[in-house]
Amino acid sequence: MSAPQSIALSPAADGAAAAISPQPIAPPRNGRRGKPGKIYARETSGRFNRLRWGMVIFTQLIFYGLCWLPWDGRQAVLFDLGDYKFHIFGLVLWPQDALYMAIVLVVAALALFWATALAGRVFCGFACPQTVYTEMFMWIEARIEGDRVARMRRDSASATLPGTARRVAKHAAWWLLALWTGLTFVGYFTPVREVVAGAFQGQLGPWEWFWLFFYATFTYMQAGLLREKVCQHMCPYSRFQTAMFDDRTKVVAYDVARGEPRGALHSGAASGDCVDCSVCVQVCPTGIDIRQGLQYPCINCGLCIDGCDQIMDKLGRPRGLIRFAAESAGQPRATTDGAMATGWRPRLWVYGALMAFFTGLGIYVLMHRVPLQVDVLRDRGALFREVEDGRVENAYRLHILNMDGEGHRFRVSVSGLPSAQVVSGEMLDVAAGSTANLPVTVRAEAGDGRPGANPVQFTIHAEDGAETLQVRENSVFMQP
Repeated sequence: MSAPQSIALSPAADGAAAAISPQPIAPPRNGRRGKPGKIYARETSGRFNRLRWGMVIFTQLIFYGLCWLPWDGRQAVLFDLGDYKFHIFGLVLWPQDALYMAIVLVVAALALFWATALAGRVFCGFACPQTVYTEMFMWIEARIEGDRVARMRRDSASATLPGTARRVAKHAAWWLLALWTGLTFVGYFTPVREVVAGAFQGQLGPWEWFWLFFYATFTYMQAGLLREKVCQHMCPYSRFQTAMFDDRTKVVAYDVARGEPRGALHSGAASGDCVDCSVCVQVCPTGIDIRQGLQYPCINCGLCIDGCDQIMDKLGRPRGLIRFAAESAGQPRATTDGAMATGWRPRLWVYGALMAFFTGLGIYVLMHRVPLQVDVLRDRGALFREVEDGRVENAYRLHILNMDGEGHRFRVSVSGLPSAQVVSGEMLDVAAGSTANLPVTVRAEAGDGRPGANPVQFTIHAEDGAETLQVRENSVFMQP
């Protein structure tokens, strides 16, 4: 990534950016007291904090609650790896349906590119699992150990029994949440009610125990111990995000023209609106100083905006000293159009069009999905055999997979040669979500067609009238 720079914003009411001025990056100032290098994030309130917690509640209601939702006598969402079936409400997907997963991943990637081009690392700040769980763990920490100042004082002082008890309680609460998270994760692959009952009775299988503790430990370390280090050093997205930035990407930026020179109140010297209170640094979950310019650890969470706006309200000064802004928002151009005013530009339209295309493609193929798969295999023991009446027989084996939620009776027919007909293996019952092999013999007149391979087509359809359960597979009929 290129060297971080400050976005210098003009004092205009519309918050337009005026210029780019390189600024050196100072080390994080969030941990000035307490343990060296440790970040003690301060709690704040405001519109961005409410939006972040709204995303926490929304995403975790889905994650913790969806696996408990029943559907037709089973779990609504269950990834049954043992039987190679994914149950998603009324839909049953098999390994042969990997195309749908590919489409979902493509749409998700395009949505991430679109959001990044529009507003930088806004996904990281509001919806990334690392951000969501870190927010939950920090909330537990604040409830047990106290606010930022109390935690710093406790860490900088000698160990005491009450302080140690608080730390033990905090880590115990973290482990409880992590274990419940691991149990829920396993509950999407093994029915969650069985997982809960087995966990409390000590009767889970070895793989269930392994993944429960693995995911719990992973959650505990990532959200409780590593926190901002994941965003600063481990997340690859922070390294290549600039490839999707341009001069109209909106990022959290400090208004240099309005805020500088900084100065404390009642200092007597002329100063800008920034009073150097460092609230923007204290509330930052990654410990950066946004006044030093755009930096890759910044996750665009907007908490520094909330903190600064509160200070500006107390001082009776306009909000927006720190705000979302684009580098080119105030740059004059030859023409000014709606795209310039709103930040929309060709790459956003391209990303949006691709998202719409792949979403439509996914819906189309899902609506036309045939929950039946048939493989036609010729008998390798003999090309053909002649029977008493001078006719010729070919032997086949049909491998039928019924991916529907109900069992069906299937009928087999053949076309391609006028005299071809199925003489054995015409009917087969296949249970729901199962496979079956059907030996089939096809007979035709010896002079029908040409010598050698003749193309024929097998039609397999459900006798109960299910229109979607019909497939056609090509093969060949060998003549002497």
